[in-house]
Amino acid sequence: TQNNCPTGAREVVGHMATKARMEFGYNPPAGDRGLEVIVPRGYLGDLHRALDVASQGFTSLWVSDHLNYADEWRVECWTLLTWIAARYPGPELGTIVMSNSFRQPSILAKMAASLHEMSSGRFILGYGAGWHEGEHKAYGLEYPSPRQRIEMFEEGVQIIKTMWTDSPASFSGEYYTIENAYSEPRPDPLPPLMLGGGGEKLTLGVVARHADWWNDVSRTVEVHQRKLDALKGHCEAAGRDYDSIRKTLTHRIFIDRDNAKARQRGEDWAAGGDQRAIAGDPRAVIEQFEELAEMGFDLCIATFPDFQSLDDMKLFMETVVPALA
Repeated sequence: TQNNCPTGAREVVGHMATKARMEFGYNPPAGDRGLEVIVPRGYLGDLHRALDVASQGFTSLWVSDHLNYADEWRVECWTLLTWIAARYPGPELGTIVMSNSFRQPSILAKMAASLHEMSSGRFILGYGAGWHEGEHKAYGLEYPSPRQRIEMFEEGVQIIKTMWTDSPASFSGEYYTIENAYSEPRPDPLPPLMLGGGGEKLTLGVVARHADWWNDVSRTVEVHQRKLDALKGHCEAAGRDYDSIRKTLTHRIFIDRDNAKARQRGEDWAAGGDQRAIAGDPRAVIEQFEELAEMGFDLCIATFPDFQSLDDMKLFMETVVPALA
């Protein structure tokens, strides 16, 4: 109720009778991604402070999977997620999203089952085909054509599902083969399998056939709708219930009491690219999320630019989260 909202939220909630609902997760930086200032010597302390705050208001914590992406100082995804799992026992834990080409799918299935067990069933496997050519070459990994990467990704999904349900598990495909592989303890219940990517011809077909959840990146509302329409078409072709797939987003958020200031920061970040941030004062940000919720999205995994001060995250938690909870 309004009386249970933090003080900063009451002025927003009190003026907005909304039926829209949105759940929020937090994606801290694992390294420099061109959004936050990362100071390597102070990173662990900064991370602690950010997660101490985020774990009080976000339902899930997420880690990105890159090796060489922006600057080269970066913590490996699974190592960081395991560290978070041990220190923050409340929120759900997810990857946003793991690259199929970085690890054998059979090994990843075993890793996921183990973390799910050791975190008391809090794990969500976010998984994708991989897309950053530079880091593949830097680490000596093959970087096939988009079609082949997506075909390998789909076989990887099949292996993961097989190893989570069969004991022992066997699979023979064009790219991967396993024979009598054990993944004990098998997860029960199974972790949600969240597949990431917006390719309308191939990737969304894999999502339609296999995903529990789908994740897309920051885009304009018009592009989000086009992706949803494409996913619906693939679901119809696959005989899949479109509504059975949870729709999630990863979004950059610029929030400030000064609406013009926040919007300008969002525009500066998106300049020259095809992504769009959610930006504005609390009321404007809520309105943007309401529109996304009406489209069918109900989880946003958020990133914020002020990693050291946390003022924007705190304002978001005080005003936006209660208004859409």
